[in-house]
Amino acid sequence: MVSLDDAVIARLKTHGHDFEIYVDPDLALSYKEGEQVDLKNVLAVVEVFKDASAGDRASDEVMVKVFGSADVLKVADDILKNGELHLTTDQKKRMLDSRKKQVISIIARNAINPQTKTPHPPGRIESALEEAKFHVTLDRSAKEQVEKALKAIQPIIPIRFEKVQVAIKVSAAHAAKLYQILHEYGEIKKEEWSGSEQYCLIEIPGGVQDELYDKLNSITHGEAKTKLVGK
Repeated sequence: MVSLDDAVIARLKTHGHDFEIYVDPDLALSYKEGEQVDLKNVLAVVEVFKDASAGDRASDEVMVKVFGSADVLKVADDILKNGELHLTTDQKKRMLDSRKKQVISIIARNAINPQTKTPHPPGRIESALEEAKFHVTLDRSAKEQVEKALKAIQPIIPIRFEKVQVAIKVSAAHAAKLYQILHEYGEIKKEEWSGSEQYCLIEIPGGVQDELYDKLNSITHGEAKTKLVGK
């Protein structure tokens, strides 16, 4: 639970009344965007106020009249979903930076350079976003802004979302660990044994190629054989 010093106020004005709650700014924004967040962790204080700064609680009678319940969590849910979240300038900057990193991460994980079939480093994507003068916002989730961000940088760098297929061959000694990794990264399209070697064909988001190769080399001590193949 966030401390009051780090909490911000979420406010809902309705039916001629003000309702306010103290919340964790990051969790509140995630909750407001529909992510799975425990509401109890969002609240800094399990109370509903009519004036949070003055510590003036909203009466049960008024909450029942407006929300049909005096249950704090039910009312807080309504406030977060339908009210306003008041952030400080520093909080907005920090959260915008975090949202930008999320957008870059999603693009880097799923996109490739269609000319070389290789991933773009996050730094290159960030530079392209800056050159395109693309700005993330807090009123939409990172996922909701990815498509627009991708379109903004396509005139600057060759990039598109694409899945690629990678053929992988390892010795039997590493087969069990191989399966664990492959299920984390994509969909196994084909698998077969050839003597004492295990062969798999996996389809993955184009941007995770290097990450997958590093993980394979780690578990096989560099013995894994990989090849990027056409669909």
